[in-house]
Amino acid sequence: MDLLFQYIGLGIVSVFQGADGGLVLMPVVMVLVGVLVGILIGALPGMSGPFAMAIGLPILVSIFGYGNDALYPVLGCLLGIMKGSTVGGAVPAILFNTPGTPDAFMTTRDGYPMAQKGEGRRAIQTAHFASVVGDSFSDIVLFIAAPLIAVSVERILGLPEKSALIILSLCFMAAVVGDAPIKGLIGGLLGMFISLIGSTMSGNGARLTLGIPELGNGLPLTSAVLGVLVISEVLISIEDMRNERRLNTPPRDEPPLGPSLSWGERWRMMPAILRSATIGTVIGALPGIGTTTAATLSYDTAKRRSRTPAAFGTGTPEGVVATEAANSAVSGANLIPVMSLGIPGNFAAVFIILAVQTIGDFSFGPQVFQFTPIQQVEGFGTILNANLVMAFGIFTLMVLANLTNWTLGGILMGYLSYLVRIPKDVILPVILTVSLTAAYVQDGGYVGLITACVMAVIGYALRRLGISILPFVIGFLLAPTLEVLVRGAYTASGGDALFLLKSPISVVMLAISVYLLFRMVRTARGARLACE
Repeated sequence: MDLLFQYIGLGIVSVFQGADGGLVLMPVVMVLVGVLVGILIGALPGMSGPFAMAIGLPILVSIFGYGNDALYPVLGCLLGIMKGSTVGGAVPAILFNTPGTPDAFMTTRDGYPMAQKGEGRRAIQTAHFASVVGDSFSDIVLFIAAPLIAVSVERILGLPEKSALIILSLCFMAAVVGDAPIKGLIGGLLGMFISLIGSTMSGNGARLTLGIPELGNGLPLTSAVLGVLVISEVLISIEDMRNERRLNTPPRDEPPLGPSLSWGERWRMMPAILRSATIGTVIGALPGIGTTTAATLSYDTAKRRSRTPAAFGTGTPEGVVATEAANSAVSGANLIPVMSLGIPGNFAAVFIILAVQTIGDFSFGPQVFQFTPIQQVEGFGTILNANLVMAFGIFTLMVLANLTNWTLGGILMGYLSYLVRIPKDVILPVILTVSLTAAYVQDGGYVGLITACVMAVIGYALRRLGISILPFVIGFLLAPTLEVLVRGAYTASGGDALFLLKSPISVVMLAISVYLLFRMVRTARGARLACE
């Protein structure tokens, strides 16, 4: 226990102390900037936290560089954006029935009717309070669960089991994301195939480069993700705007905000907030399910347990509490598989992993939470697990982001009704310009730019075909890790082609994967027969 507290203390100190031992406040400043930017981005209809994280990552790297000293400022800003955007998305959902993020869609069910009744300020403050409490609750679970899971995985799972775990994660992701599991599986396999472009793990030269020498080291990672996530969404939005030009939509009037939320009302909300936060945390810990499922399940649960279920959908604070606490709790819980296993569960987690892979020597996974004794050795200085210190430093950044959300976030929420009036005609060209510039600067000039454009076309095609982007991105990111594990396990087994079937744990994981694939096929066949 003393060793645990020593590492926690070192992690906290590392955030505020530079390499020369002096006081450093840049990580705190970047957390503040990230939360404020996230709230602003979340309040813009059609924008989201992953948008801002995708654009911000190359900009942050170009500012702070690639050393270990850059990790805290960059991650602090990204974590702040992730948390702030979830809070800010409730504002347009409540005031104008237009969710700023997909997470806030269920908030419109009761938030907008409250605003129409002159209780807009009360609804916004309810959303803010429930969101921050839910986020803080899931972070506490993360701080406890991630080390426990990581230590258990490192002790129990070897190379074959870890390989089977990634296969299971990819199948699970395809099964739960979107309305068409087979399409999700196809998207994941396509992402894995594209990630094979470039050098091989065995060092026998490049593969699938089509004779282009610049692709010998693989596709530029940041540019590829920017293209498939952000630029493709911009293309979709431009096309949708073109189709909407034929409709004459009247200007929206800002409803009266009304009275504030009292502290007595906040206290009475706590049981409902904790119940919804628990639902969001459990769902968030499962990769790929996401905030929409958490918000929907939490809303239905709150409605069933309510003494006045008929009030749901007519403007009750209970509905706002249920959705906002649940979808905010997902954000912290989604980092449980990231920090303990290195497996991303949503788009925000993707960019946290990208930042870690781009900057410094830190990497997520079970090896992080190894509690090496802290001791002074003559000639070697202090012996400890530097990754574990950084992990607790990241936890400290998350606490700072929550404190910023509690304070400045609550103040800013009241002034966001003016921001939602900015037209997309202004926002989309800015996003497109910044994204292309970031791809050009971050990933080697025209190679990064062309990669972003090609991946944008692929992302556009996938979206129009109804294929979820998330399995594609997860497959793209996890395929190199899976290849390393499979090669290592194959070599360690002495060249046994059936090495995955030698471990009971890996056999169970593969059996579950096969079951998920079978279920996908059966679901797709049932949906086709229903349509006929």
